[in-house]
Amino acid sequence: MRPTPRIGQLGLGAAALGNLFHPVDDADAAATVDVAWACGIRAFDTAPHYGLGLSERRLGDALRTRPRTQFTLSTKVGRLLRPRTGPPGDDLANGFAVPATHERVWDFSARGVRTSVEESLIRLGLDRVDTVYLHDPDGHEREAFNCAYPELERMRAEGMVAAIGVGMNQTAMPTRFVRDTDIDVVLLAGRYSLLDQSGLAALLPLAAERGVSVLVGGVFNSGLLADPRPGATFDYAPTPAHLLDRALALRALCETFGVPLRAAALQFPLGHPAVAGVLLGARSAAEVTDATAMLYHPIPEEMWLALRTQGLLPPDVPVPVPTLT
Repeated sequence: MRPTPRIGQLGLGAAALGNLFHPVDDADAAATVDVAWACGIRAFDTAPHYGLGLSERRLGDALRTRPRTQFTLSTKVGRLLRPRTGPPGDDLANGFAVPATHERVWDFSARGVRTSVEESLIRLGLDRVDTVYLHDPDGHEREAFNCAYPELERMRAEGMVAAIGVGMNQTAMPTRFVRDTDIDVVLLAGRYSLLDQSGLAALLPLAAERGVSVLVGGVFNSGLLADPRPGATFDYAPTPAHLLDRALALRALCETFGVPLRAAALQFPLGHPAVAGVLLGARSAAEVTDATAMLYHPIPEEMWLALRTQGLLPPDVPVPVPTLT
């Protein structure tokens, strides 16, 4: 029997359950969570942004009957959802195939943060979340540090949430949060992968030093490392030619060791001591099953050495140590 992941080692990111780019029907969304649970996944992440609350509602529906002490749940703050008064349309301009019934209002004020969590709990139909992240505060740095973060700290002290952090796809601001605040966790998307190790420069070493956990999202860089081919996306945009060539070279070398590139991409971040787990987005039961298999696909030390030797990874980057099964 294949071992199942520990809580947090592999988490399910629920953006796709909010119809990210393409619709997912209710049955497939529920099956995705059901199979994740059957595979041993016990960490789940969502946000109001994902499908204008659809992801939170679907995830809450799927988790509400599960024993609450057996899973961890995170959501995010920074965007309030308010009824839209304009003409009807869709939300595809923001990446989600849902009706544009609401609009997102940026709000990193103390009141906005608390209101956001309260409204998320209503959509989830649950009495608490475990972790709350400041979501993409790139253009709101002063308010995030001076208003939103102190309110999250108060909510943690009150016991309303267990852990607080920041979720971003850059490294500079999360590094400042680790250095200057008392956050518990960073959700780092796309900046620590086989193609982008920018998190290694400052953020990950500082997080390890300060005892701040890092969850890595975007290990496939939005698709390129899952299936490198012309037309694949990198960070949700067309892939530059040099990155496609690099991804193809990574895949070719991995295949000489009998290792799928997906397995290498999924396991690579776990080699760093600051990384507590990987958050993987999935829109179907099949994708969850594949991710679980890739997490435990054997990877020999020689493959990581070859990646370094051929310049496909930096010579000093930490890599996973094979475990005995």
